[in-house]
Amino acid sequence: MKESEILSNIASRLNIHQLNEMQKAMLKRAATPGDITLLSPTGSGKTLAFLIPLLKTLKEPNGKLQAVIIAPSRELVTQIFEITRVLASSHKVSCCYGGHSMLDEKQSLAVVPSILISTPGRLVDHIQRSNIDVYSTRLLILDEFDKSLELGFHEEMKKIVKNMPNVSRKILTSATMISEMPDFVKLNCLTVLNFLYKNSETRSRMKVWRAESSAKDKLDALRLLLLSLDDKKTIVFANYRESVDRIYTYLKENHIAAGIYHGALEQIDREKAIAMFNNESYNILITTDLGSRGLDIDGVAHIIHYHLPASAEAYTHRNGRTARVDNDGEIFVITAPEESLPDYINTDETFAMPQTAPRNSIAAKNVTLYFMAGKKEKISRGDIVGFIANNSLLTASEIGKIDVKDHYSLVAVPAQKAKQVLSELSTCKIKNKKVKIGFAKVV
Repeated sequence: MKESEILSNIASRLNIHQLNEMQKAMLKRAATPGDITLLSPTGSGKTLAFLIPLLKTLKEPNGKLQAVIIAPSRELVTQIFEITRVLASSHKVSCCYGGHSMLDEKQSLAVVPSILISTPGRLVDHIQRSNIDVYSTRLLILDEFDKSLELGFHEEMKKIVKNMPNVSRKILTSATMISEMPDFVKLNCLTVLNFLYKNSETRSRMKVWRAESSAKDKLDALRLLLLSLDDKKTIVFANYRESVDRIYTYLKENHIAAGIYHGALEQIDREKAIAMFNNESYNILITTDLGSRGLDIDGVAHIIHYHLPASAEAYTHRNGRTARVDNDGEIFVITAPEESLPDYINTDETFAMPQTAPRNSIAAKNVTLYFMAGKKEKISRGDIVGFIANNSLLTASEIGKIDVKDHYSLVAVPAQKAKQVLSELSTCKIKNKKVKIGFAKVV
């Protein structure tokens, strides 16, 4: 694709009319051959930055796989997929990841895409099953490469690279650098574009508070802190799945609406968790470090470290969920008595923890309706809007965010009207089909 066409698509389809400094550097670098390592803070627009050289190198659709993008998490794969298919609309774009229907993916790959986005393990699985031939791939992109090249992914990455002898360019991106690059990556004529100095600019938009718990168990301190904040989006980070579940149960018992997100959840529950956080069915998300990377979440105002992060890199990625682009954010680090902060955490002030809660609860603004039909059943957002507006008390403008997945859909509706809306819709048909509808649950 020509540069003018790429920039026009970015403006018209993503409503981005000015590239930032890092994206401009990638646009310039894309004109010359050689591999690229891009280091830039979380939330700085790396996805768009690496898609620019990808789009510039795309040839007309020719029935062969031209580019492969590897990302370490399912959520990051789907996020990249949504942006890529919008910008490369004349090309087929497919995505593959664990927890997704293998049959649906195999059928999608039967017509070879120009671009494939996948997690490492799922791509190896498709290669071994001969569902996709990656031999023709010319461009390989490793997003969040520090995570993808961790020990657990080495064997998968080796197999992928081995099956791509015709790759002429590799692009690696991350918000943190690894100490040593594995030999099998084999970078040639490498250019490193390092924008990590921008971290200091991001830090200037963050206020970091130390929140002291009077007890070793931090649950009550977390409750008091949450009830003291405004109702803007908040992510609470804990180090263990069991801790996430425990925090969620405690907050629920104390009438604080929240969601949970961690690796032990089924894929559908992980997808629902992020969708319901985005559509304001709750404004508090409790997660492990899995939630620190690759999630498409806008407007996070507060980050709370319930547990201290295990490393400086983990701290960076957690905080990267807020103060994105030009926005501000607040960071709260809860410490137990005699718990000291690591050197990489520098706080600005100590939060004045109240002795009693300033309010009793945090309620959800919206409730999410769950439709047991999606893209594969030929259901669209427009279909859902018309169905709800024509068969319930809600107007189209009252309907919140709609997420249409392969085999189900999620729709945000005002909490106060949710029961009546569900009752009114329960006997109606959408596109002449009876579709089961209920309330989406957190887990």
